[in-house]
Amino acid sequence: MPVPSFIEALNPPARLLMGPGPINADPRVLRAMSAQLIGQYDPAMTGFMNETMARYREVFKTTNQWTILIDGTSRAGIEAVLISAIRPGDKVLVPIMGRFGHLLAEIAERAQAEVHTIEVAWGEVFEPEQIEAAIKKVQPKLLAMVQGDTSTTMNQPLEYIGEICKRHDVLFYCDATASIMGNELKTDEWGLDAVSVGLQKCLGGPSGSAPVTLSDQFVDWVRKRKKVEAGIKTSEHQDGIEPMIRSNYFDLPMIMDYWGEERLNHHTEATSMLYCAAECARIAINEGIDNVIARHQLHGDAMLTGVQALGLRVFGDVKHKMNNVVGVYIPDSVNGDAVRSQMLNDFGIEIGTSFGPLHGKIWRIGTMGYNARKSAVLQTLACLDTCLHANGYKGPKGEAGSAALSFYQSEQA
Repeated sequence: MPVPSFIEALNPPARLLMGPGPINADPRVLRAMSAQLIGQYDPAMTGFMNETMARYREVFKTTNQWTILIDGTSRAGIEAVLISAIRPGDKVLVPIMGRFGHLLAEIAERAQAEVHTIEVAWGEVFEPEQIEAAIKKVQPKLLAMVQGDTSTTMNQPLEYIGEICKRHDVLFYCDATASIMGNELKTDEWGLDAVSVGLQKCLGGPSGSAPVTLSDQFVDWVRKRKKVEAGIKTSEHQDGIEPMIRSNYFDLPMIMDYWGEERLNHHTEATSMLYCAAECARIAINEGIDNVIARHQLHGDAMLTGVQALGLRVFGDVKHKMNNVVGVYIPDSVNGDAVRSQMLNDFGIEIGTSFGPLHGKIWRIGTMGYNARKSAVLQTLACLDTCLHANGYKGPKGEAGSAALSFYQSEQA
């Protein structure tokens, strides 16, 4: 094959990403990622690591010492928590309300857990009594739940679950990738032992770093599985008494030693993603954590108002809908893929469909991170209105934008 005489520079098309994530990164985050690299043991670098830990304690609303980054997408954070906590044969309970509950169950199964699941229909959430009844029956070591499942757009209430877990001596892990900063999450107050998230939704960054926070109780448990690599182990290092963690890369005790005072070598830190994650948190803290959540609620409610004004039926239990994404049924009179394709190709705006039983039945429209703003909401509603009617929709026309504008005006009054 001949070598091309000229190779074009990467030049992605301009898009407004208004689906369930990823979203457009905040320009300030992209600028932070372009900063020059430094060595992983440079005092400036270790200082950045300590500062990032402090920033994410505010994001997670926790005092947990071990609030760190896992290098990889949000799924890397999930795997690190589960593979480090689960011994072969441990009982794990996973309440499933959408696609990502199934994911937690699969990862736990791969970690050789004895996995037990309970399920509600997609579009519903669990009551605390259902969780407690299952815990009493199964007697698990770990409860693993998703807070906001973008496949269904539902936000699972968690405020009573931690107390139930404490009474029954169960570790409580939550995947809050899609919900953090768009919805309330109180790690300490709600008794969460481990939480993992990603940057690519309400934190306003790209995928590639997975912040996690770990309670003292969780850390004490996984430390019992500690094993230091032979190439860096000294006489001062003691292995744990429980079976070693089955992954080297996702071994939380080793990663904690890397982030801790010892700075024991484990991997080469993804420096640009550290800059990125730190900037995502800085922006959120400067805006105010509660203000960020309120902003997502404002623009999410405006989007909800607009799609309802179009005559579209909202999916699921609306009182438990996530602030940052709405699911709407695709009208029978239109081809959902044709509408999405026209929105993307003619207007440069992306919305999503869903998975499993909802694939091709609903659209998922997000208002997340940098895109949780009035102009993005109004652009998306106007585009959706136009493309629906261009594809044969006979419902209300020209109402979405004005309804959303009226909503904004009423909120400002």
